[in-house]
Amino acid sequence: MYQQMIFVNLAVNDVAASEKFFTELGYSINSQFSSPDNTCVVISDTIIAMLLNKQRYSDFTKKEIVDSTRSSEVLLCLSAESREKVDEMINKAVAAGGTANDDVQDQGFMYGRSFDDLDGHSWEIVWMDPAAVQG
Repeated sequence: MYQQMIFVNLAVNDVAASEKFFTELGYSINSQFSSPDNTCVVISDTIIAMLLNKQRYSDFTKKEIVDSTRSSEVLLCLSAESREKVDEMINKAVAAGGTANDDVQDQGFMYGRSFDDLDGHSWEIVWMDPAAVQG
């Protein structure tokens, strides 16, 4: 069966700093699709984050690139396998230079927190009780 993939493209100020940040979160880099102008962060087999400097990013759009430290252009949400893994990822993000957001969402069956990366892109990490998802 075909596995559809998602390639999230984000404009960043410093490709090398962003690459370091995401490797400190535990993600790998696909060097085949990386260059001084962009880095290819492998989040999973089907989720790739392409982090492009603003000049390279502008090659793909005629729209103004938002300042993601002041405006929200997207909210990215990744699943985690447990509540503890949610907290672990937030702690890694803060240790790597990101900013934890204070908005903990704890609904019992679902637990989530979020952080902003070095460029202000917002990432949510969420755990959901598998029993709640099944019905």
